[in-house]
Amino acid sequence: MPRVLTLCVLAVMVGVSMGLPEWAQARPRTVPESPAPASSQDGRAEAQLIQIYRLIGAGRHRDALRQAQALVEAYPHFQLAQLVYGDLLATQVRPVQRLGDVSAELEQAGAANLQALRQESQLRIAALQQRPPADALPAQFIGLSKRNKHAIAVDTAKARLYLFENTNRGTKLIADYYISVGKAGVGKNVEGDQRTPLGVYFITSNLDPKSLQDLYGTGALPINYPNVLDLRRGKTGSGIWLHGTPSAQFSRAPLATDGCVAIANPDLDRIIQTVEIRTTPVLIGKNFTWTTPAQVQRERQQWEETLRQWASAKSTGRLNEVLNYYAADFNAAGKDRVAFARAMQAALGKDKGKPIELNDVSLIRWSDEAEIMVATFGELKQGARTGKTVRQYWQKRADTWRIIYEGAQG
Repeated sequence: MPRVLTLCVLAVMVGVSMGLPEWAQARPRTVPESPAPASSQDGRAEAQLIQIYRLIGAGRHRDALRQAQALVEAYPHFQLAQLVYGDLLATQVRPVQRLGDVSAELEQAGAANLQALRQESQLRIAALQQRPPADALPAQFIGLSKRNKHAIAVDTAKARLYLFENTNRGTKLIADYYISVGKAGVGKNVEGDQRTPLGVYFITSNLDPKSLQDLYGTGALPINYPNVLDLRRGKTGSGIWLHGTPSAQFSRAPLATDGCVAIANPDLDRIIQTVEIRTTPVLIGKNFTWTTPAQVQRERQQWEETLRQWASAKSTGRLNEVLNYYAADFNAAGKDRVAFARAMQAALGKDKGKPIELNDVSLIRWSDEAEIMVATFGELKQGARTGKTVRQYWQKRADTWRIIYEGAQG
């Protein structure tokens, strides 16, 4: 009997014995709890591809062939699906030794593309077998506020984007998707280095698809790279987006963009229909550590208390007491600590004695060569009808946290 002996199939055979998630076995959805619009097509192609892998691993090649044919008819530009379909056709007449088992001449002519497709296959399977624990979040999400109705985490090592919904009942993973990143990998530093940045960002706008080139697919969501921390570190560049794929491609190779995060168009459509601009955080990192909200509750409470103490000091009107919270190298909107202190002194004199209420506190941690906390909250002075949204970047200096940036958000 013809056999398929590929790395991807061996991985699936391991998955069969261990048990893949039920949704990957039978349901054409990325996550079964996901409240996607009825018309949404996100995740279907990948779920069908994984089901084909499972059928191959179980030796049901004819069933796999029928499903592969249906998949490529539904998504003719899904190159990985086409490759698997070709292998299944080949098994009707000969053994297939690996994914994309073509002649030596074709292998040489399309070596780079074959390698990318094999890597894409392995990444998709690995991410689906290594599911995040139930009800867990990346450890960086110390606390999301009710203003953060959704959040995104991009794990570049797993080529995976995770979409969360944040409600009064908690923050839940509602979908996740295969993604592509920069041709040169991650860790963007300068304009044109073809790397995807790492850090904490926010979606800034939703671009009109009619204004975009075909390269960007059905839409684009720009993020605020370079952020405050990037600018302090001298990083350059711009135009980092979450965007779709060209009409001739269902998905792109794992390393294929100039620094953006590329997502299959049906998956991007779901994201665009779901998230909000300005309030949706986008965490881009590598190999996330996952934790539960209960496990970070103490840290969240400590930070909320720190912010309350900062607000209390500010309400007293004593400048020196307030400035103790700010780093010597503080800089915001072109003002160093001295210029910022002058502006604050005038404001404190005007509002002296008015208590300050903080609400909708969001806390997102970032750790690389420094420990950073990005705090976003509403600030309302007693007697005022409206307040402002403030974002602060705190950095740990020795054993003390200091504010290195503070600014109002639109």
